Amino acid sequence: MKTTSLPLAGKPAVPVRPRSRLRHWPAALLLLPFFAMLILFSLAPMVWVLVNSVHTEQGLSLANYNDILSSPFYRQAFDNSLRISVWSSVIGLVISLLGAASLRRVSGRLRRLVVSITNMTSNLTGVPLAFAFIILVGTNGALTLLLRQWGLIEDFRLYSSNGVILIYTYFQIPLGVLLLYPAFDSLDDDWQAAASLLGARLWQYWRYVGLPVLAPAILGTFILLFANAIGAYASAYALTQGNFNLITVRIASLVSGDIFLEPNMAAALSVLLMLMLLLVTAVNQWLLKKGARHAR
Repeated sequence: MKTTSLPLAGKPAVPVRPRSRLRHWPAALLLLPFFAMLILFSLAPMVWVLVNSVHTEQGLSLANYNDILSSPFYRQAFDNSLRISVWSSVIGLVISLLGAASLRRVSGRLRRLVVSITNMTSNLTGVPLAFAFIILVGTNGALTLLLRQWGLIEDFRLYSSNGVILIYTYFQIPLGVLLLYPAFDSLDDDWQAAASLLGARLWQYWRYVGLPVLAPAILGTFILLFANAIGAYASAYALTQGNFNLITVRIASLVSGDIFLEPNMAAALSVLLMLMLLLVTAVNQWLLKKGARHAR
């Protein structure tokens, strides 16, 4: 193996051996289980979905996509999923933004307690969450009967689109707080003091300083909340028994064969759902790049 030397003034040259390119292979081998899991549970199912989405009884065809796009029933499923995902993401984002901003103003002990509770409640999803909402605010729920007795509500239907938005918003808030809370570390308290000394009001500070700095984190959090909502299944199914027309409920019914067993149609619906998420992500990246150019 060849060696090189680095001449130093007044000192003999010290031979330096070139670094071997194979020194990282032992560490790289530890990643093989990760790549195996990625291929088996992410890439392989995605390829299967793409291939089977164009399979029909007549062979390879785009008939499944044509049936979906021409069906008012499936278009309604996409419309309901989009509407509920957007509303729950926006409401959850606003509440999470206020909550994350408030966490910076409280004491350290209270902050740690709230973060711990948020971590715990972020795992309460699916069937247990739907069951809890049915007990509390269902037709004969404890809170519903109490509010009705006080005359604060007359008729509240949990098993409707508003009820689904309510339950989706609930599990969006903990995730939004956990995602936005670290972003507030990028804000310096001295900025608000300097803005106040220059005559800026609180809303002006947030309008021209705070929110522009937090914009990338806010947009990224909205995308994650949107993806979390549009891909949710168990909570809506347990709440409405599959009677509310959502795209995830339709995919599950086609795969399980509740009415007809049509896995190829379910694959086509899954592909359209993935394309929708890719489009939203691409728009988010475009807005982030545009905001970065304006900032420069």
